[in-house]
Amino acid sequence: MTDPLTIISGLIERVIFHHEETGFCILKVNVKGHKDPVTIVGSLPTVNAGEWIKAQGMWVQDRQYGQQFKAMTLSVTAPTTKEGIEKYLASGLIKGIGPVYAKKLVQAFGLQVFDIIETDSQQLQTIAGIGPTRQERIIKSWADQKIIRAIMLFLHSHGISTARAVRIYKTYGSHAIKVIQDNPYRLVQDIRGIGFITADKIAKHLGVAKDSLIRARAGITYALTKAMDQGHCGLPLEKLITSCQELLEIDSSIVQEAINRELQTSTVIADTLDNQPCIFLKGLYAAEKGIVQKIGDLLSLPTLPWSEFNINAAIAWVETQNHISLSLSQKKALMKTLTHKMTIITGGPGVGKTTLLRSLLQILQTKDVRLLLGAPTGRAAQRMSQATGFDAKTIHRLLTLKPETGQFIYNENSPLPCDVLVIDEVSMVDVSLLYALLKAVPSQAAVILVGDQDQLPSVGPGQVLSDLIACHKIPVIHLTETFRQASLSTIVSVARQINLGLIPKLKGYDATSDFFFIEVNDPDEGLKQIIELVKTRLPKKFGYSPVQDIQVLCPMARGLLGSRTLNMELQQSLNPPSPTTSIQKFGIWFSIGDKVMQIENNYNKEIYNGDVGFIQRIDHEERELMIEFDGKEVTYDFDELDEIVLAYAMTIHKSQGSEYPVVIMPLFMQHYAMLQKNLVYTGITRGKKLVILIGQKKALAIAVTNKKDQKRWSLLKKHLEKQPFLE
Repeated sequence: MTDPLTIISGLIERVIFHHEETGFCILKVNVKGHKDPVTIVGSLPTVNAGEWIKAQGMWVQDRQYGQQFKAMTLSVTAPTTKEGIEKYLASGLIKGIGPVYAKKLVQAFGLQVFDIIETDSQQLQTIAGIGPTRQERIIKSWADQKIIRAIMLFLHSHGISTARAVRIYKTYGSHAIKVIQDNPYRLVQDIRGIGFITADKIAKHLGVAKDSLIRARAGITYALTKAMDQGHCGLPLEKLITSCQELLEIDSSIVQEAINRELQTSTVIADTLDNQPCIFLKGLYAAEKGIVQKIGDLLSLPTLPWSEFNINAAIAWVETQNHISLSLSQKKALMKTLTHKMTIITGGPGVGKTTLLRSLLQILQTKDVRLLLGAPTGRAAQRMSQATGFDAKTIHRLLTLKPETGQFIYNENSPLPCDVLVIDEVSMVDVSLLYALLKAVPSQAAVILVGDQDQLPSVGPGQVLSDLIACHKIPVIHLTETFRQASLSTIVSVARQINLGLIPKLKGYDATSDFFFIEVNDPDEGLKQIIELVKTRLPKKFGYSPVQDIQVLCPMARGLLGSRTLNMELQQSLNPPSPTTSIQKFGIWFSIGDKVMQIENNYNKEIYNGDVGFIQRIDHEERELMIEFDGKEVTYDFDELDEIVLAYAMTIHKSQGSEYPVVIMPLFMQHYAMLQKNLVYTGITRGKKLVILIGQKKALAIAVTNKKDQKRWSLLKKHLEKQPFLE
C-alpha cells in the first residue's frame, strides 16, 4: 500500500537548482509549521524566489541530503507578501532590478509594486537611482517575462518543458502561441534548439493527426535538414521516403503525396545524381546552379583586371624584395595564376602556399588593382593577414550583412569593390556561402581560391573545394614540394604520412620534437593525463598558458573523451565556477575567465560560428555577460547563452581555419564512428609548435587507414562538368 499524497504550500526562499531544459528543480520553501525551510524536489517550467508554491507529493528520506518533499505536481502563484515580492524582484528575473532596488521598491510601494510597474510606471522615477533608461528596461523586461511565462506554461501544458521560450518570443513576439497553434512544425525551422521530435509532441497534444499531410510535409523538410547537417544538399528519393516512414511511422503513399505537394510548391526540387532520382532543398539546389552560372560568367570574360607585364621580371623583383629564392614549382604557380581569371591553389602544410600567396599579392599590389582578402572564420582571416601582410576579413564581413533583413549588402546588384578577390581555407566554405560570395564578385575581377583539399570538408552542405578541383574546368595549382623549414617539422612529416594512409613513427623522438604520441589504453587514464598535460606538465616544462596556448581537439562532442565532458573537467580544473563569478544557463556553468566559443552566426552582434572569446564580466542584476572576442567586447543577455559553449576543448570540425601553439588530441576506440584519415590530418595540422596525440594505437591505425570519405549528395560537380568551360 502506497503512502497517501500530502499537500504543502509556502513561500519560495531560494531556488537551489533549476534545469531549464527538463524543468527539474530543487527549492527551499518556508512552510507553515516547519521551523527550517523545507527542501522540495519537483518539476516546473519556470520558478523564482518569492513566489508562493503549492506542492502535492510525499516526504522521502534522501541518504545524502536528508528529508525532502518529493512533489508529483507543483503550481506557483505570484507573491502576495512584502517579503515574497522583495525576494521575487531581487531574484534577477527583471532587468534593472537587483536586491538593492527590490528593497527600495517594496519600501516605497508595498504590495502595489506590481501594479505600479504595469500601469503607473512613471512613479518608478521617484526612487533614487531609477531614471528614464532604467525605467524603460524594467517595463520592457516585466512585459517580456509575462509573455515568456505564458509561452512556457503553454508548452508545459502540452508536455514540453523547454528553455527556448525566450527565443520563441524573440522570433514570434506576442503572437507566439497563435503561431505554434497554427503550425507547431514551424518551430523546427525557426527556432534553433527545437527539433522535429519536440514540435511533433506539441502537434500531438494540439490534435494534429499522425497521418496528416502537414505532419508528413514537415517530416520531409526535417529529413532533408538533418541530411544537410551531414553535408548533403539533398537525398535519393528512395532513402528520403524510407527515412520519413521510419520517422513518422506512416505509409509510404502519404510520404510520396507529401513530397508531391512540396515539389508543387517548389519547396524541394527533383533531379538525378549517379542515375538515382533525388530530392534537393530549393535553396541549396539554387545555390549550386548559381555557383556554376557565376563561374561561367567570370570565365566568359577572359580579360585580366591588370595590364600585361613581364611576369619573369616581376618574379625576380619579388624575390629581391623578400630576400628569397622561389622554387621552380612556385614560379610556375605564379605564372599560371597571373595569366588566368580564376585559379585554385591547393596543397598541405609546408609546401609554400603562404610564400606563394604573399609574393602574388605583392606583385599585384604594384599593378594598381584593388585587392580583397577573405576567409570563412575570424581566426582564419587573422592568420591570413599575419601571413601575407595584407588586411583580410571574414567572408561575412566582406559581404556585410544587414541584420534587419538577413541579406548581404554586396550582391549581384551591388558588387564588391575589388579587382582581385582571394579566399583562403576554401575547404571550409559550403555551397550557400560560396554562392553568396560569387554573386558579389564583379565580372571583370579575378578570383583566387586557396585551400587544402585533404582537410575535412565544410561543416555545411557540399564539398566545394573538392568539386571545383575534380571538375577539371578551373586551373589548379597543386603544390607538393616540402620546403627546408617544414621538412624539419615532425608535425608536417607526420601529417604527410597520415595523408598518404601510412601509420607514422610514434616513438623515438627527442626532447626537441614538435610531435609526441602518448599511448594510453584506458579512457579514464586518458582523461586524467589530458588534464595534467594542460594544467601542469606543459606549462611547467615549456611555459605554455593552459588557456591561451593549449587547445584540446576531439574527434567528437559526446563521450568521456568528447569535447563536452572535457570542457567541464578542464573548467573544473582550471577555472572552477563559484556563486559570485559564475552563472549556470542551459546546463553549463559560465565563469569570469572562461574560454568560450560562439556556435551560431549572430549577425546583430557581428560574431560568427567558431569565434572564440573570453568572459570578462557577469552582471547578475542586469542579467548580462560580457565576452571579449579578439579585442571586441560583446554583451550577451543570460537568455542568449545557448549560443555559447566552453572552448577549453572543441571538436576538430570546429577548429578548422585556426592554428594553436599546442594541440592535444585524444584518439580512442570510443571515437570509432569518427575515426577518419582527414579528421586526424586536419587536427594535427592545427598545431604550430607542438602536437600531442594521446590514446590507443589501434584507434590511430583505424583512422589512418580509413580513406572512405562519406559521399555527399551534391550536384555541383555534375553541373560543372556539363559546362563548356575551357581550362
